[in-house]
Amino acid sequence: MKKFAVILCGCGHLDGSEIHESTMTLLAIDKHGHSYTVFAPDEEQYDVINHLTKEPMDEKRNMLVEAARIARGEISPLSDFNPDKFDALIFPGGFGAAKNLFTYAQKGVKMQVRDDINAIIKQMHQKGKPIGALCISPVLLAKVLQDIVITVGTDPATAADVQKLGARHINTQQTEVIADKQNMVFSTPCYMLPARLSDIEESAYNLIGTILENL
Repeated sequence: MKKFAVILCGCGHLDGSEIHESTMTLLAIDKHGHSYTVFAPDEEQYDVINHLTKEPMDEKRNMLVEAARIARGEISPLSDFNPDKFDALIFPGGFGAAKNLFTYAQKGVKMQVRDDINAIIKQMHQKGKPIGALCISPVLLAKVLQDIVITVGTDPATAADVQKLGARHINTQQTEVIADKQNMVFSTPCYMLPARLSDIEESAYNLIGTILENL
């Protein structure tokens, strides 16, 4: 049985991890017959958004506490992550991921990456272990690893930014996975394209399946 680490950063696509992508990733790992551990930073998220009105809220929330909603309380602080204990690393997406784990939402290609996230990605990459990313999260991998091949769907502006970061972008449609086998990086567009919930389920299942084929 392979062990997957899944990194979240809150609960809700506008200010944390995208809930459908996160849940379908966990489901995909389970349906393939493997195990997962969920992690999140134990710090305040960048902002809090009312997901009904799409307006900012004047309050603070903790990424670990909020992500625990998705993980049903079975979650660990990111500081506990040990790359030697896992076979693969997965980053679900969400606009909140691009605020909390890296600052693409705020700064574009001039973004910064959390030090712990940067270290985790580099550790797994140096060990030759696969890293999977959904939705906007492939941009995070492009920033950290640079010379890789990824997809964020067909959005020309984001694809251009990926190129500026030193990575290669390949356009894809829903449920497709781009496998950069040389770098062990795997990506799928999910909600970067118009999607049904069933598309997210299939995308996550295909992503995990493709990773397992290369382990």
